[in-house]
Amino acid sequence: MSAFIQQLPALIGVVVGALGSYLAIVRGDQVRFRRERTARWEERRLTVYSDYARVLKKSVTLTYRVSAHLGNDPHPHPLSPEEAAPQLASALEARDPVGEALLMLGSPGVVERAREWVVLVIEMERFLDTRVHDPEAWSALLARQRAAREQYYSAVRDDLALPPGHSGRWIFDEPTSAGS
Repeated sequence: MSAFIQQLPALIGVVVGALGSYLAIVRGDQVRFRRERTARWEERRLTVYSDYARVLKKSVTLTYRVSAHLGNDPHPHPLSPEEAAPQLASALEARDPVGEALLMLGSPGVVERAREWVVLVIEMERFLDTRVHDPEAWSALLARQRAAREQYYSAVRDDLALPPGHSGRWIFDEPTSAGS
């Protein structure tokens, strides 16, 4: 019996070591699983956020083109309201599924900024329905839409812990003549 008692501390050490190794492996697996799950959901949210922006931007581009036809916007490729109608309807239909995905996966801050942006896009579409020629009012509406878009992108970056990005406002220099 004394030999067993002499070996007991070593046996206890082996059991404690095995238990410690098991717990360390389980804990490591849990941490890795959570990290991988978070990365998967962040990828999915980024995809939904990008899809929403792409679909909404299609509507915005179409409104620019129709507004150019009405004389309110300098877009180089005007499009009559009649020609744009099927494309606008298609863009509107595309908004619903990505909007639902955004509601399911988006953070409350991003969803709120998305709502503000889409409300301004709807205002742009309604402005065009009046077929009014008012470049100043259109310009003010564009400025509000661009600010809402920028706030949406900022909320997305905050939600995904991305660094600050570009405002998306491109300023083009006027071409100078060869003689100047």
